[in-house]
Order: sequence, then C-alpha cells, then structure tokens
Amino acid sequence: MITREWPLVPVYGTAAAFLFLDEPLANPWWAALVFVWLFGVILWAAFAVVRHAEALAEILGEPFGTLILTLAITAIEVMMIAAVMLGGPEVSTLARDTMFAVIMIVFNGMAGLTLLLGGLRYHEQTYNLQGATAFLAVTIPLAVLGLVLPNFTTAPGPTLAPLHEVFLIVMSLALYAVFLAIQTLRHRHYFLDAEEEQKPPASPDLRPAYYHGTLLVLYIVPIILLSKSIAQPLNYAVTVVGAPPALVGFLVAALILSPESLGAVRATLANQLQRSINLLLGSVLASISLTIPAVLAIAMLTQRTVVLGLEPVDALLLVLTLGMAMLTYGSGRTNILLGAVHLLLFFTYLALIFER
Repeated sequence: MITREWPLVPVYGTAAAFLFLDEPLANPWWAALVFVWLFGVILWAAFAVVRHAEALAEILGEPFGTLILTLAITAIEVMMIAAVMLGGPEVSTLARDTMFAVIMIVFNGMAGLTLLLGGLRYHEQTYNLQGATAFLAVTIPLAVLGLVLPNFTTAPGPTLAPLHEVFLIVMSLALYAVFLAIQTLRHRHYFLDAEEEQKPPASPDLRPAYYHGTLLVLYIVPIILLSKSIAQPLNYAVTVVGAPPALVGFLVAALILSPESLGAVRATLANQLQRSINLLLGSVLASISLTIPAVLAIAMLTQRTVVLGLEPVDALLLVLTLGMAMLTYGSGRTNILLGAVHLLLFFTYLALIFER
C-alpha cells in the first residue's frame, strides 16, 4: 500500500528545511547534530531505494535488478562528492579518498563480513567464477590507473595532465560500456547461479515495475538535494575541527554503500552468494568507472584540481587488497578463513585513517 511510503514526508520535509535554512555552522556540537540528522535521513531514503530496487530485481530478474541499484547508488555518490568538493578547497583529495574507501569497505569490510557470515552458516558457498573474474578484470586496471598511476606521471603532484584526464574519462566509460554489454546481453549467465538460470523472474509484490521505478526515483531526489547540506558539516570537520581528510571520504563511502551492503548481507545469509557478489563487486566497478570520470569532468568545468594518486602506504594497501581479492574470487568457493583475512585488511585501513 502507498501508506508504506510515509517516509517520503519527513525526507522531503528535511530537504525543504535545509533548502531554506542554509545557515553557516556555529560550533562543533551544532555541526555534529546537523551531520547526524542528515546522515540518518539520507540513510533512511537510501534503504527505501534498496527496497524498490529489490522489487525490480524480482520483476526483471538478475543481473538487471542489482544493476539498477548499483547505478542509482552511483548517481548519489557522484552528487555527494561533487557537493562536498565544490564547497571545499580548490585542490581536492575527496574523490581519491572516497574511491579508496569504497574499495576498502567493499573488498575488505563488506566482502569479509559476508564471507564470514556465509562460512559460519553454510561452511562453504559457491558462485559463478566467470562473473567474478569479469568484475575483477575491469576493476583492477581501472583502480590502478586511476589511483596509482597519477603518482608516476609528469604532472605536478599526484595528479594527471589534462590529456591523461581525458584519456582516463574516455577509457573508463568505454570499458564500463563493454562490461555492461557482457553483463546484460552476451554473457548474462556469467552473473547468475545455476538456480537463477532455471528460475523465471517472479515478484511476491503484485505492483508493476513502473510503480517501484517511480518511487525509487522519488527517494533518490531528496538524497541529491541533501548532498549539498551534508557537505557543510563534513567540510567544517576538516577545516575547523581538524579531522583527517580521509575520514570524510570514508563517511561518504559508508553512507552511499550502506544500501548495497545490507542487500549483500541479506543475500549471503539466504545462501545467494552470487547476488551478493554482483552487488558488492558491481558497486566498486561502477564507482570507479563512472565516478572518477564525472569528478574529473566537474573539475575541468570549475577549474579545480583533483588529486587522484594515493599516498605510498595507501597504494601498498590497495595492491594487497586487489591481490587478495584475486585469491578470494579465484576458485568458485569461499569459506570463513577468506572472510577473516579481508576483515583484517579492513581494520588495518581504519587504523591508518587516524594514525600512519
């Protein structure tokens, strides 16, 4: 029933309030209160996006359901990064910190948690090896070229020259387009498990796809509107309170990844590891291949400098994470040990945010 969508009222009410009450932050306590309020409202709307995306997944079948959710969350991510970046300094590391946080949260935090929970409940879980390989084959080169290569070019600092930025934009979009053709057309079965291939799409919800699609968009709009508002307390924390800049990237990534993370945990506990992998690895791939081009394009239009190259310690952790991911998703089976190792790497990342 439509009454289930009552959260639209407080969500849009908050968006309207912050649209007309755009006052500067006065003190750390007020900034913290504003951040918690906005974080909760955006999270509330994001989980509603998941609910309708999951309904579309049941109606349309995989991998279209997870793809819809991934693209919706990526759009939110781009808007939030753009809002925080445009309200901050001329030279921004937010895109780099957020991309790195996305990789660490998904590959280590959420993947570790899902593999651990799945191993505890089912001992071993299986997935389609070809699908996981396809995700990694595109994610690994894009991550290295986008976050490591800028440290070794002739451009000043860990940045890219304009020609290199244009090349990275075109290459990322083209490679993601090829991946989408593989995922949705030519090799769709790579991203399905054996049971899903034999099961026709069905939905326990009798409402049509356009109903869920419309509400999905209605919940995304206030998130985009509130992105500029949540940028204020985040920038305040860095410039006034002195919080680590990498913490902002982590908070942005944690917020936008929360819906997909919840969906991945639910899928794993239901012994649907393939859907969990589609959600997690798909979110990383979409984030890198779509967000970096969008941020670079915004920086070109606004004459800002985007720092993409990771610091040495982060680059080392990135390479270690990608190498471990190749081992984890290289056999077609997972267990509790793999989850524990990834969680160890995630806790290492968290420790390095505050002390390095």
